[in-house]
Amino acid sequence: MNRDFMLAQLKEQQRFDVVIIGGGATGLGAAVDAASRGYKTLLVEQVDFGKGTSSRSTKLVHGGVRYLAQGNIKLVREALRERGWLLKNAPELTTTQPFVVPVFSWWEKFYYSIGLKAYDLLSGKLSLGKTGFLNKQQTIQHLPAINPAKLVGGILYFDGQFNDSALCTALAVTAAAKGGVILNYTKATGFIKYNDIITGVELLDTVAGTTYNVQTKVVINATGVFTDAVLQMDDAEADTLVMPSQGIHLVVSKKFFPGTNAMMIPKTDDGRVLFAVPWLDKVVIGTTDTPVDSIHIEPVPLGEEIEFILAHINRYTTAAINRSDVLSVYAGLRPLVKSKAGGATSLLSRDHTLVVSPSRLVTITGGKWTTYRKMAEDAVNNALFVSKQKPMAACVTRELPIGNAAEKQRVLTELILGNPALAERLHTGYLFNKAEVVYAARFEMAITIEDFLARRIRLLFLDARAAIEVSEEVAKLMAVELDKDHVWVNDQVNSFKELAQQYLLA
Repeated sequence: MNRDFMLAQLKEQQRFDVVIIGGGATGLGAAVDAASRGYKTLLVEQVDFGKGTSSRSTKLVHGGVRYLAQGNIKLVREALRERGWLLKNAPELTTTQPFVVPVFSWWEKFYYSIGLKAYDLLSGKLSLGKTGFLNKQQTIQHLPAINPAKLVGGILYFDGQFNDSALCTALAVTAAAKGGVILNYTKATGFIKYNDIITGVELLDTVAGTTYNVQTKVVINATGVFTDAVLQMDDAEADTLVMPSQGIHLVVSKKFFPGTNAMMIPKTDDGRVLFAVPWLDKVVIGTTDTPVDSIHIEPVPLGEEIEFILAHINRYTTAAINRSDVLSVYAGLRPLVKSKAGGATSLLSRDHTLVVSPSRLVTITGGKWTTYRKMAEDAVNNALFVSKQKPMAACVTRELPIGNAAEKQRVLTELILGNPALAERLHTGYLFNKAEVVYAARFEMAITIEDFLARRIRLLFLDARAAIEVSEEVAKLMAVELDKDHVWVNDQVNSFKELAQQYLLA
């Protein structure tokens, strides 16, 4: 997957069956779906793949225990089914994660055990493990950091875990392998219409400053929290559809939460779920649910959100985590679909919504990472229907392998054999090596050092200070691959260091 090759394909084809705006989970899923059915597919992302919400999750592939409590059995059943397929299709990027729900009364144990048993039943043949009951001592053994005060016992259940931005990259690679034209740093700036129907899209390559006009039979708007901006680009009078909500996560050393089991507190003070999840040799703690009025590509954690998570994790564990212990803090915006009744964002449904505009613009929004494949299938099905395109092949994504893990490992090995210096680690505390920088620039469309440090590897999210420390070395390696000079290196390092400051607390 090479950007220069993709731009050449864009110039050569110029006409597409489907154009997808948005390079997050749903947009990339739609590109995989459409391209694998044989349609000429173009996906454009204004920044980098997964830059927004899709790289800022709790790293869980799950049915949503809390949605079961809300009575949304349809969503839970669908998500559990999708969870099972995703774990089968992307085994290198996903895993089964054991969870423990600590309970502090016999009533809680009874109540949550019924819900989690139902969770098992709804997953059917795609179950990841059988729910079990733990006494107080067993719960402490499973969660060594748990605060034993008032603890009655716990419930053990199983869910999925994944590397979100790595899955975005894998989806982009898969879509490209199926013949799709996939471009980051390419912004849709306007629509071309005939008789009020969209027939083309105006594009801007923000790297080179080049503009393009492409023809298309249909456009899918899969831009998450930027959904309304695209709707209003189509129709300035279009109603807003999305109510954004911010959630943050803190990343700390596993010494504060040892072991391999995750913890889930089903109900915090604001009605949200509190997670402490082992991830890439660290622990991710979250999350919050804060309505926001403005949308930014790089949302900033609020002080009250940080204090909320610290207070709650320290209430339920003996960790005693301080601000100075946090290795990285990141914020993401959820594209929640507005409810006519209003109310708190934590109560809004995570079901996805599909809207077809009079211009035949197909908009897909809402939902969650776990159900991205189903959202993509629904979007493509509707796009093909409204554009009256001839059926070419059925959707195959339920059983379609994602990514190219074996091929990537082969190439990385060849890079190191050809240049042993590329085997050197970028940082003494982490296994990432220099060959990964070269690979990301050549084959994964990493254009900036942020692309690499935040999303091709997750170092900015795992340890912001370490990411800052290696930023200059990464910039120099990328400059060679991208044919950039020392001015570019300095600009990249300075820009990245400024960005990384908001991932730090102390």
